[in-house]
Amino acid sequence: MRSVSDPRGTPSWWNAAVTRRELSDGEWELIEPFLPIGRYGPFPQHLREQFEGVIWRFRTGSQWREMPEEFGAWQTVYDRFAQWRDVGVFAALMEGMIAEAARRGVPGQRGLHGGPRPSRRGRDGGGTGGPGGAGRGRGAGKGAAETGQTTPATVGSPTCWSERAERRRLRPRRRARLKAAALGRSRGGLTSKVHLAADRRCRPLAFVLTPGQAADGPRFVAVLEKVKVRGPVGRPRTRPDAVAADKAYSSRANHTYLRRRGIKADIPEKADQAANRKKRGRDGGRPVVHDAEQYKERNTVERCINQIRAWRGLATRYDNMPASYMAGLQLHGSIIWIRSLNPGRGSGARWADRTPLPLTVRPVR
Repeated sequence: MRSVSDPRGTPSWWNAAVTRRELSDGEWELIEPFLPIGRYGPFPQHLREQFEGVIWRFRTGSQWREMPEEFGAWQTVYDRFAQWRDVGVFAALMEGMIAEAARRGVPGQRGLHGGPRPSRRGRDGGGTGGPGGAGRGRGAGKGAAETGQTTPATVGSPTCWSERAERRRLRPRRRARLKAAALGRSRGGLTSKVHLAADRRCRPLAFVLTPGQAADGPRFVAVLEKVKVRGPVGRPRTRPDAVAADKAYSSRANHTYLRRRGIKADIPEKADQAANRKKRGRDGGRPVVHDAEQYKERNTVERCINQIRAWRGLATRYDNMPASYMAGLQLHGSIIWIRSLNPGRGSGARWADRTPLPLTVRPVR
């Protein structure tokens, strides 16, 4: 049964569910100072509606053209998002919310975690558009097969050798495009992997985007280097008290890095690494120290990843440009931090009575 009040034939309850607002007045007061405004010219109107439209796009995973009219023209919202993305508004917003939590002394602020998570490339290559996109739609190449434009060449014929030479010539160019778009080929197709660091309250602190086939261990240092917690005074804190990670990060290089910075490592050792160490005898070094009780809390990173994947535009990557996808990650991370600052709303209510925990960083697969 269709609603009479909607001339397009769509039920009114559907429009209300799709275009619901995500931000309260108090949350908007925290976000508005981070949105840049030009020194000259009229004051930009409908900033809140446009910001809500950006949230709607990443929360639903829809195309920009499908944006409801309540947020304004979709081209205007996208242009505003592109401006904010290029000047680093979302990165500054996430850093500012982390600093605000440190200033307020929210329980659990001293707890950090981290980890990578694969994100499958969407079949729809749309989204933000722009050059450098390496994804192809489901029907790519189908028209050529139907019209008979491609003809199988005989093995060993001059045509076959020319096709091989053309593929070899284009291969470096395609690899460069995939690398620039932070896309990699794996068993699932074109994929990306998000490496993140989060605190003990399942709040993200840093993101690193790599192709999907990239290994986890070499990105361990890159994730920790991006962790910065600014306090009320002094330099930002970048060195956690302890790090907990799974066996994928149990490498000598990672342990050496943590030991050099004076960070306690809680990373279990692989069976082959332990056997090799025992085989070398005294030259193999000391056994790896592993705190089983502290390692039990590694699930906080997985719960943080589940919060991020609640937005369909982040669970599946639809953006060609890695900067646009990273902006969406930082936007959702900022919303998670803002909700934690308000104990009466969101996931922060169940953490209101928690006591501060030791600083920890946990990269998890």
